[in-house]
Amino acid sequence: MEYKKKVYALVDINNYYVSCERVFNPSLNNKPVIVLSNNDGCAVARSQEAKDLGIKMGVPLFQIKDIVERHNVQVLSSNYALYAEMSRRFMKILSEFVSPKEQEVYSIDECFLDLTAYTENYDLTEYVQQMRQRILSWLGLPVCIGIGRTKTEAKLANHIAKKNAYLNGACNLIAMDPCSVEVLYQSIEVGEIWGVGSKHSKKLNGMGIHTVMDFVQSSPLMIRDQFSIVMHRTLLELKGVSCIELEHTPPSKQQIISSRSFGQRIYHIDDLKEAMSLYVMDAVKRLREDQLLCGCLIGFVQSNPFDSSKPFYNKSLSLALPEPTDNLLVLSKLATAMIDGLYAKDIGFKKCGVILTCLEQKANHIYDMFTDMKHVEISDTLMESLEKIHSKYGKNKLALGASMIPNRRWSMSRDRLSQNYFRWDQLLVVK
Repeated sequence: MEYKKKVYALVDINNYYVSCERVFNPSLNNKPVIVLSNNDGCAVARSQEAKDLGIKMGVPLFQIKDIVERHNVQVLSSNYALYAEMSRRFMKILSEFVSPKEQEVYSIDECFLDLTAYTENYDLTEYVQQMRQRILSWLGLPVCIGIGRTKTEAKLANHIAKKNAYLNGACNLIAMDPCSVEVLYQSIEVGEIWGVGSKHSKKLNGMGIHTVMDFVQSSPLMIRDQFSIVMHRTLLELKGVSCIELEHTPPSKQQIISSRSFGQRIYHIDDLKEAMSLYVMDAVKRLREDQLLCGCLIGFVQSNPFDSSKPFYNKSLSLALPEPTDNLLVLSKLATAMIDGLYAKDIGFKKCGVILTCLEQKANHIYDMFTDMKHVEISDTLMESLEKIHSKYGKNKLALGASMIPNRRWSMSRDRLSQNYFRWDQLLVVK
């Protein structure tokens, strides 16, 4: 069986959240920096200097307080608006090097490129170095790029580029000497392979497979029998057989979840309703961006699962809608009404949220013959007007109830938040 030879590249921004912060605050350069999760809880991004201090991904801030103080680690809250805008610009730059069908946005800071068509006329190592230089020059973001015959191989090449400074940020496994590739593979743990999790890694270690080289030399049939067809496909990819194509359109969403932990425990039902209305606004925004309708609504509340002194309270309710909708007012009214059935007295709530499920494409929905289409038209006009107001004046100008009033008891803690440098009222000022 013949397989078409392909060439893929994976472009990945180094320490993304930290790198975005450093673009606008150069005083953070060459210093240990960590970015925290919601409510300033855990480290979700670390500079290389912070990693060198032994700070692990996902570690709670209170557990590393002594390291932070002793080494003057700079601690920041997650600035999601800033990171999203930098990601958009990053992907736009890459789109200038390939056609739309040759680009797959894999995550906020990673992008796959199909470079097969460029092998005849370009030195691919030089070509991707042009990408690196343009991204660094235009955005100030450092990136590493891996090139391989498959997406899995490109992902591994990217890891090699990050770990070996002599490669100058770009690793082309296709052009590399096979002996050099073998030496590199022998130095990389099998758990670094894309798709090999910790559970599989332990099982592989028990079978005597400890490195990438061990895995590549193993029998594909044995891997399939001992694991799954997915692991079999991963092995084939590392052997140069392309099994995973670029995804040009993301798979249809099965559900949309909007929830956050509160900055402090919440005991009053009105506070829960305020928080729920905000989360519905966020969920409906994403629902309409994807041009979907919601057919079922799920609301849930939780107490603190880590508080061993009190029993854990976790409850949810679901409601099937008579007609799928994307109307914020309808969904918010239903979700906040659920709080009456979810609330329990004397419970210190730590989290609540909403799940929109039974989603379907709005363009494909067939309305019931008794549906008042005039009412549907009015609903669409209302939502479009609300979105225009948010687009022009920001989402804080017009919202549901008290959901956008600042400093609520349930508001997320973001005490170390940097400014959003892409907003007119927060632009950098040169004095």
